[in-house]
Formats: sequence, structure tokens, C-alpha cells
Amino acid sequence: MKRSKKLLSGVFTLALAGALALSGCAGKSEPVKTGGTNTGTNKGEQTDQKPDGFHFGETPFTFTYYVNYDWWTTEPWGASPNSKWVQENLHVSVEPIQSGGAAAQKLSTMIASKELPDAMMMDRGPDVERLRQAGALVPLDDFIDKYPNLKKWAGEETLNMLRSPDGKIYQFPNWYTAAPTGNDGWFVNKKIYDELGRPKLETFDDLHAYLKKVQETHPEVIPLEVGREGQGVEVMFAGFANDHPSQFSYMKAFTQGDKLVTIYDNDAYKETMTYASQLFREGLITQDALTQKEDQVKEKLATGRVAVFVGGNATNLGREGHNALRSTDPTAAYEFIWPLIKPGVDKNKVYPNGYNALGWNVNVITTNAANPEAIFAYLDWLTGEEGQRIMFFGPPGSYWDEVDGEGAPIPNDKWFSTPQEEKDKDKLEAYVWAGNATYVDTTKSKIEANLPEEQRNWGAVAQLNVAWKTSHNNTQFNNIDPAPDTDEGIILQQVNDLAKEYFGKMLFAKSDSEVLNFIEAAKKDTNGLGYDKVLDFRTKVWQENLAKMSGK
Repeated sequence: MKRSKKLLSGVFTLALAGALALSGCAGKSEPVKTGGTNTGTNKGEQTDQKPDGFHFGETPFTFTYYVNYDWWTTEPWGASPNSKWVQENLHVSVEPIQSGGAAAQKLSTMIASKELPDAMMMDRGPDVERLRQAGALVPLDDFIDKYPNLKKWAGEETLNMLRSPDGKIYQFPNWYTAAPTGNDGWFVNKKIYDELGRPKLETFDDLHAYLKKVQETHPEVIPLEVGREGQGVEVMFAGFANDHPSQFSYMKAFTQGDKLVTIYDNDAYKETMTYASQLFREGLITQDALTQKEDQVKEKLATGRVAVFVGGNATNLGREGHNALRSTDPTAAYEFIWPLIKPGVDKNKVYPNGYNALGWNVNVITTNAANPEAIFAYLDWLTGEEGQRIMFFGPPGSYWDEVDGEGAPIPNDKWFSTPQEEKDKDKLEAYVWAGNATYVDTTKSKIEANLPEEQRNWGAVAQLNVAWKTSHNNTQFNNIDPAPDTDEGIILQQVNDLAKEYFGKMLFAKSDSEVLNFIEAAKKDTNGLGYDKVLDFRTKVWQENLAKMSGK
């Protein structure tokens, strides 16, 4: 995803410079009179704006919103219960701008045509900084001091980590957290697992034996599904050594003392790729691993054609697949399991998940927005208790009517009587753009703990029992990549392109020795590009992050 965005970095920079020289405030946001509406705020919170701030109310307010990912489609505003509630009660509407499956090109086109959206969701790091340096982003510091929720829930330490080199904050974090989070991992098709006698499934040796048995007895089923772009192999990496988070595999580097060094010198990585290639050669891994789309993965899971899954977003993919299976066959199910390991590895030191106190990504408000304060006010409302409660759990009167003393929704009869697959159709989570993981996860835990087992949310249970317990704090690696238009950034883009190419070669290798040869070739070729300069840059930023986190 990051790699695809960096391909047009040069075009992006030139287009940005030209567009901003000519662009004015061409956004579709409308100034709104101060006023007030009763948004149903309950006793568990106090999130009213200060008297001199923006108030939701008299004049309807609309802003354009773009999500800078190839795979993301923003749902129509007002089509879901929660966005409709916002439209009717806060008088806020959103006009989505879609990437059309080509996010980098779409963003460059909007810049060149002087039509930046009012607000955007995107990854932290170089792209944000490039927009900031060009004067395309609105600083948020005054708004953060003026509105209560982001400052309350994210805290000073997290906000300070978001500061740009000029000392200001331009990024509103999404899914920031004070506790471990994560959705990646492993699950099995329970019906097949039960039929085959539930053999021990703890190590990679166990997995290989089980997949062979599946292949023999259920030839119509994919033994091991690894998700789009073979992401499951990256998740699998965490089980080959103690304290080796999957983040190492994703960033093609790992910590060695006080330095970051190339992943191609890592023994766990070599074992991971050798093992994955063996499974692929034996037909135990889906053969379209590198080309399939996420919708294809979902379809296979929904029809029960997967015996074992490993990959990213497993708690959500598994929940959707589980609910789809049970809607037609009450005996069918998926079962989330503890991450598999190499024999000798401590299962409690395996981290397929990673979390960042800063969260997943960020929102930025562009200088095209006619009323940036109104957009910030909405995001601040969204990240507070009422916003999270309504946007994540549904508006009052849907699945809850009252809240407890801490502001958590109390499930009503409809919550219990509505099948999860019906709730999924509401697509509530699709509109949570300023996620507050601390509030949501605490609330989910409280709700799930009080539900009968048969009524618990599959994904939430998977998170509570496994995913969050196997999550590594990756905040230290925040923003360690150089800007794409710097010498180091250009090298990193080339390294990432080569790494992707070699990943496919390793997976398709005809023997273990050929895998190792490809790893050596990848090391030689990336070093030849100057990867050591990138690693030196990353090491410097990593050490600075560690110092910030320790209060130095």
C-alpha cells in the first residue's frame, strides 16, 4: 500500500507545488453559524464545545472526504443508521471522494487540478510532511486546545509524537490507543478441524501435517489461505523467533543492538520464507496468493472453502466469514487460535500483531476547506464518548437505549435478538474515521463479558482472547521512513520494489536452496542500491523516538 503511493512521489511533488501556487479555498465546506442541538449526550461524558467554539446546529455543514488507499471504498453518507443520525442530529454531511483503486494517481490528479478535498485519511509520515511543507495543511494546535476530546483521550505524549518539524500538529490520529490492539492472526475452519479429530496445532510442524491431511481428505478446500498480497507470510514470521514482531518483516529491517539492519540477515526471516515456499510448492497455500483481491478472500471464507487462515485483519475477516457460514449452517464456524510457533519458541513472546499509541493512520484538513474548524469539531466529537458510542455501536434506539455510569452503551433486546450478520449489514465501523481504541475496546470488553457465549461477537472474542495478547508496542518505529523525494526516500522506494519482486520469487522457488539464493540476491541488490543509508536514517529516527518515549 505504501509502496504504491510512493511510485508517483516525483509527480506528486511537482503537481503539489504547481497546484498550491494557484489554488484558493475551493472546498465545498460551508461556514456554519454557531448554534446548538441536543445530540443526546448522556451522563457518562462531558463533551460540549466551549461557548466561543463551533456548535453543530442551524446551518447544514458538508465537507468532502478522501481516503488515500487503493482498497478503500467510502460508503455513501446517510445510507447507514449512524451516518444518518449525524446527518439528522448534527446537520453534518460528507461527500466521499473515492480512490477508484488507484490512490496515488487519484491524489496526484486532485493536486494537479487544484481540487484537494477538504479532509483526507492517509498514512502518517512522508506524504503528510510533503503536503505540510507545501502549505496544503491546516495546523490543528488551536483547535486541540479549544475542543476537549482529542486532548483528553490521546494525551500529551501521543500528541507530541505527532508534531511536525515546525513544532505544530497537522494530524488527527485514527485508532490511537493506550493499550494493545490488533486484528491479525490465525483461525481454523472448526467443522473440518473437528472432522479430522482436532489434532495438536501449536507448531509449524503440526501445521504442515494438518494441511497435508486436509489436502488428502478435502481436496476442494484451500488448506492455508494467506490473504491478499500473501500478507499471511509476514504474519507467520512472528512465530519463528522470540520477540520478533511481524513489523520487522513488513519494514524489511530488524533491531540488532542499537541499530536497524537488513531483514535479509535475519535467520527467522530465512526460515519463514523457506517454510512458506515449501507449503506453496506442495499446493498447501492458495496458488493465487500474490494476485487475489480481498473480495476473493472474503468469498472463500464465506463459503467455507478455507481450512486454515493466517493474515492481516483476521478478526474482522474471520467474523464476517463465521457469520456468513452460520447463517446457512448452524454447525459451521471459524475458531481463532493462538499463533503457531517454531518448536522451541516461547508462545508468549510471539507478536503477529503490533500497535502504535498513535494508532493506524491520520486525518488531515487541507487549506481548501472553507471551514476547517467545523471539520475539526466533527472529528473531535467523533473521537469522544458520544461519537464513538453512536458511530461504532449504532445510534440510540438501535442496539442500545441507555448508557452506564461510564458512558458505555447497555445492550437492549434488539442487540440480543439481531443476528450478527444482520448487524454487519449496517456497516457501522466504516464511518469511524477518528477511532478511539481505548474507549471502544474497553466498552467492547465490558459488553462481551456480560453476554451469553452464543451471543458474543466473534471478532471481539478473538481480540480479547488472542489478538490483543499477542500485540507488540511498535510506537518506537513511528515515522522512521525518509520522505520519498529525498535521496534516502528514493532508495527506499527502489528497495521496496525489489523486496516485493524477490518475495514472489522466494515463494515460487523450486527448492529450499533456491529460496536462500534469492534471499542472498535480494540482500546484494538492495545493498547495491544504498539500503545502508536508509537503515542509518531509520536508526537515527528510531533512537530519537525511544528518547521521546522515555521523556528525554
